[in-house]
Amino acid sequence: MILDIYKDSLEYSAKDWKTLVILGVICLFSFLLLPAFLITGYNYRVINTAVHGIINGRDPLPDFEDLIEMFVDGVKVVIVQIAYMLVPIIVFLLFAIVAGQLTGILSSALMIIGCLITFALFVVACLMEQMGLCHMAYNEGAFSKAFAVKEIKEVIDEIGWFNCIATYLGLIIITLVIALVVTAIVYGIFTVFGISGAVLGVDPSGIFILGALINSAVTMFIVGPYLSIFNSRSIGLLYTMQI
Repeated sequence: MILDIYKDSLEYSAKDWKTLVILGVICLFSFLLLPAFLITGYNYRVINTAVHGIINGRDPLPDFEDLIEMFVDGVKVVIVQIAYMLVPIIVFLLFAIVAGQLTGILSSALMIIGCLITFALFVVACLMEQMGLCHMAYNEGAFSKAFAVKEIKEVIDEIGWFNCIATYLGLIIITLVIALVVTAIVYGIFTVFGISGAVLGVDPSGIFILGALINSAVTMFIVGPYLSIFNSRSIGLLYTMQI
């Protein structure tokens, strides 16, 4: 089932390359902050489509209609993400403050324990946050459903904590592999050009700079948006495993 989710999401994310470029352009201006909410809002639409669809279905990519609604959804997503991350952050700070009042081995031991507890809470918070967004989308965007902890825990229990964690680990691995492979291919091509130019007596520095610029463009306008949609689609489909 998990492999089916990956297969579906990889194919789904490549349905419309124009959409990837549009997301890349929005990402280009995300330093202005407001466009960043449009990106998270679009990812939420991908999740919404997934939780109301099926694996290997014919779901289309969301459109860019009603940008105000997409912006509002993006703000809601960021609020949910921050809220869930506050718990492990606060716990870590408490351990750090207490450990700072101690010295020697006791201080180090307390920080190690604090880091382990924080990591465990971080994993749980991530699962709750992602499933919370899916739960919100499944319930017609009801913001309170993102924080219905008991209901969300029941969803994760139904899917299986192992399945959830395994899926997320797989997403991390696939994301890193795709990003690294694309980067390696682009740099590999321009490295060959650079070496060839050097052999012919041409300064290769310009070729390497061009390669870096093209790699940045490919990452921003193609790879980044593709992986963003891929992850959002996978999360949404994972939620459907309990329905």
